[in-house]
Amino acid sequence: MPVVSLAKVVTSPAVAGDLAVRVPFIYWKRLVSNRVSFGKLRRRSCIGQCVRSELQSPRVLGSVTDLALDNSVENGHLPKGDSWAVHKFGGTCVGNSERIKDVADVVVKDDSERKLVVVSAMSKVTDMMYDLIHRAESRDDSYLSALSGVLEKHRATAVDLLDGDELSSFLARLNDDINNLKAMLRAIYIAGHATESFSDFVVGHGELWSAQMLAAVVRKSGLDCTWMDARDVLVVIPTSSNQVDPDFVESEKRLEKWFTQNSAKIIIATGFIASTPQNIPTTLKRDGSDFSAAIMSALFRSHQLTIWTDVDGVYSADPRKVSEAVVLKTLSYQEAWEMSYFGANVLHPRTIIPVMKYDIPIVIRNIFNLSAPGTMICRQIEDEDGYKLDAPVKGFATIDNLALVNVEGTGMAGVPGTASAIFSAVKEVGANVIMISQASSEHSVCFAVPEKEVKAVSEALNSRFRQALAGGRLSQIEIIPNCSILAAVGQKMASTPGVCATFFNALAKANINIRAIAQGCSEFNITVVVKREDCIRALRAVHSRFYLSRTTLAVGIIGPGLIGGTLLDQIRDQAAVLKEEFKIDLRVIGITGSSKMLMSESGIDLSRWRELMKEEGEKADMEKFTQYVKGNHFIPNSVMVDCTADADIASCYYDWLLRGIHVVTPNKKANSGPLDQYLKIRDLQRKSYTHYFYEATVGAGLPIISTLRGLLETGDKILRIEGIFSGTLSYLFNNFVGTRSFSEVVAEAKQAGFTEPDPRDDLSGTDVARKVTILARESGLKLDLEGLPIQNLVPKPLQACASAEEFMEKLPQFDEELSKQREEAEAAGEVLRYVGVVDAVEKKGTVELKRYKKDHPFAQLSGADNIIAFTTKRYKEQPLIVRGPGAGAQVTAGGIFSDILRLAFYLGAPS
Repeated sequence: MPVVSLAKVVTSPAVAGDLAVRVPFIYWKRLVSNRVSFGKLRRRSCIGQCVRSELQSPRVLGSVTDLALDNSVENGHLPKGDSWAVHKFGGTCVGNSERIKDVADVVVKDDSERKLVVVSAMSKVTDMMYDLIHRAESRDDSYLSALSGVLEKHRATAVDLLDGDELSSFLARLNDDINNLKAMLRAIYIAGHATESFSDFVVGHGELWSAQMLAAVVRKSGLDCTWMDARDVLVVIPTSSNQVDPDFVESEKRLEKWFTQNSAKIIIATGFIASTPQNIPTTLKRDGSDFSAAIMSALFRSHQLTIWTDVDGVYSADPRKVSEAVVLKTLSYQEAWEMSYFGANVLHPRTIIPVMKYDIPIVIRNIFNLSAPGTMICRQIEDEDGYKLDAPVKGFATIDNLALVNVEGTGMAGVPGTASAIFSAVKEVGANVIMISQASSEHSVCFAVPEKEVKAVSEALNSRFRQALAGGRLSQIEIIPNCSILAAVGQKMASTPGVCATFFNALAKANINIRAIAQGCSEFNITVVVKREDCIRALRAVHSRFYLSRTTLAVGIIGPGLIGGTLLDQIRDQAAVLKEEFKIDLRVIGITGSSKMLMSESGIDLSRWRELMKEEGEKADMEKFTQYVKGNHFIPNSVMVDCTADADIASCYYDWLLRGIHVVTPNKKANSGPLDQYLKIRDLQRKSYTHYFYEATVGAGLPIISTLRGLLETGDKILRIEGIFSGTLSYLFNNFVGTRSFSEVVAEAKQAGFTEPDPRDDLSGTDVARKVTILARESGLKLDLEGLPIQNLVPKPLQACASAEEFMEKLPQFDEELSKQREEAEAAGEVLRYVGVVDAVEKKGTVELKRYKKDHPFAQLSGADNIIAFTTKRYKEQPLIVRGPGAGAQVTAGGIFSDILRLAFYLGAPS
């Protein structure tokens, strides 16, 4: 649509009648005779005078022009300094009449000698004003009804708050303002376009109305209070369409003059709006009310600036993404600056600049929670006792919806002006560069821009470097979409070695891939670019690692039988202690059996998991279960705990580890299965930051695997490992004494629950053979289970029995052989023990029934204890022995639980 000349608009019959009564003749004549187009209006000082004059009405707006030209004002003195306290209340704080009363109550109760209060427009009003302009520009007649809505919102609020002369006076001014706006919007409607100056003038009315209403409410308390149109005082110089710089010298002069005419102990000032040096109304742009308050605080040299919001202060991370985020007691100016730049809901970075000069602290407080002390932003306090004393990192912030642009080529190295050419092209399309990273080799430079701008950036760069690309000096201009930025911020990072290592280690352990890195020489922040889908997990991982919250694990339990059920009960009983004392949050978000599974994103209530499994469980689906455990973006680390003895489940371990899921298991099938699969899993584990713990595969809760690893890692050499690895077989031969028959002892053990439902599973020796295979492989031997000699204690004729009952019935028929072996051993002063042996020297393993002297450690066992002897280069004369209970639900579950906690410590929990 073509831009219409303003002269044509204001001389048209449709508009002339509306404007004539409001625009003084001298400005009307100048406006029309100059034939000024809308595009030039903002560059003519007459429009400031015109617009200000257009809205002339008793005490609504003091004229900036009049103030600047009036030299007859008596000289007065504005008291500055600690007697002043400055408060700023945002739109949410003054969103309705009740909230305005609450704000007035806060102002009245502040015991400062003098108070300046900066207010925003009522909640949503600024958006409503921009909507009016948009409708008028679109020549949509509904702007009139929308304007009536604005009128009614403020009229109803005033009626609720005020009475008598205060109400009458405000409503009269409100109606005048609405009529003036109606005329202005009519002109915009006809022209089909509004200049920035006209837009700024229209949208600034919300602040005028909220300031007047709040001042009137405060006056009802009997206090000396007036209101200030900040356009009479604040002078700013526009530097771009989205930024202005305050003119402090001129603003100080105007403030002194304003105060001589409007002296009061309490001043309610408009936020967001100001004037240019030519007295043209303007704004401080979006979020400008905080900036207004900071400028005012600097002008008054106040002792403190309190910014009232709807949150308890500045959080260590976005609480919507990190539920354990904490409110920080203090931040330095630089830390707040960095966090706000990177998207934290703190302040606009420019807000901090005016108060820094005078060391004025900023306090962020919650109007809806007056008991919360908030966050103080000030110069670095060396002895501050924040959430964690001397924490090098104060908080974390993220920016989403970014794309990474990578420009690379050998022709860039050592060529002056390449970076300048790149960023000149970016500037020409008006794109905002969020972060830049370049290696010292100068082979490539990458930078992050908002995703909505990346297409224009790509086209501009390809156009600018068309010849370089064709000639091979540049190899590519690559666009990597779907990125996010994660920044760690802290002033003490600069003096604390190892912060980077901790930061990157936390990301690696959460299986987060970093695409670009940047850190300024000030070392106040570390910035990384990650995949958008990984951003929340990355944020939670680093937040946990720096002790600002608990180390949280998403836990999936497979096999809620005897072992798995006992483990769940142990986690339930210990959960509170782990959270409080060790900062570990084990969140069981999934439990699956062979037929049913139960899932909950917030964590399953372990006090009634059995009941929930029956009532809410759905059909088991391992792929869906895996996706659910891994796909929880709010928990950075996930672990599968396999409590089964299922080979099919064990075959999933490689895929889980590949997907970044940690694995904890007592299932022996993976580590004793096919050698190539075992080696594949171990190789993947060593190359990644994904952990695989299986201590309970050999000795239940006994530290057998960890002892073996400790020996090997410290340089010892394994010669022989020999042990009684089966709690069942230990019990059987510890009680196979005197005149008792073997079948009698087996029946007793089965009745006591020490054997498998079918005792042949224990007597076959296969379980012991698996443990021997695992220990042999841990020692570096490449043994296969199939090639291991195993002495099977099940008589051959009974191996084919159809049932356990049939086996138990026929077993007494074969007691004679074992009784004979026992008698021979006793005659020689020995005992029978069923053992597994790893002979590292001969590189072989065996499982057999052996005889030992009665003074041998293996002969001293009782009950169902296990015992393992490590003969090594260091422990050659006297083997290193590990002994203790090696079977039972409680000790096995305890071993698994211990592995889960070891994983948590590896991932950053304080030990």
